[in-house]
Amino acid sequence: MAATAKTVLPEESELTVRELDVTWPVLQTASVYIGKACEWYNNEFMLCRQEECDPRRCLNEGKAVTSCALDVLKKMKKHCLEDFNAYMYCLERSSGTLDFAPCRQTQAALDQCVLKNMNIERPPYGYFCEAKVHNTSRPRPPPGNEPITFPDPTPGLSADVPREKSKYSNRFWYKS
Repeated sequence: MAATAKTVLPEESELTVRELDVTWPVLQTASVYIGKACEWYNNEFMLCRQEECDPRRCLNEGKAVTSCALDVLKKMKKHCLEDFNAYMYCLERSSGTLDFAPCRQTQAALDQCVLKNMNIERPPYGYFCEAKVHNTSRPRPPPGNEPITFPDPTPGLSADVPREKSKYSNRFWYKS
C-alpha cells in the first residue's frame, strides 16, 4: 500500500495496545494453546486483511487477537505455571533448536493441566494447516477495493545484447 499526501493515518491512541512482552521460549511453549483458543479471532483478522487490502481497517480485529493471546497467557500463569515452566525450560535447555522430542513428558503434564483448568485441548498435528470455513458477521466489503498493481518499471534485457569478455574470469561461471 503506497501512502500519499491524501492518506489518512490512524491516531496513535488507536494504535496503542498492550503487547505480548514475552520471550521466544514462552511463545513456543504456549503457541498451540494460543492458536487453538484464539483461532476465531485470528481467522477474523486474516479474513479482514485479505478482503480489505488495507491494514488500517483491521485494527480492532488485530487488537482482539492480541488481547485473546494475552488472556490465554494470564490464565496459563494462574492455573498451570509450574507445568508451563517445566516444559518451557525443557524446550529451552534440552537442545539449541527448541526440539520437542526430549520434552514429551513435560508436554503431556502441561496438556493435562491446560485441558483440566482451561478446557483447551491440544490440537492434533497438522490441525492449523487444514482448510476451514470461517463464519463472520462482518459485512463483505464493496467490490472495487482491489490493490493497485503497478507495471514493472524497467523491461528486462534481451539475450542478444553484446557483452564484452570478462576481464578476470568467466562471466557465466554458474553455467556449465
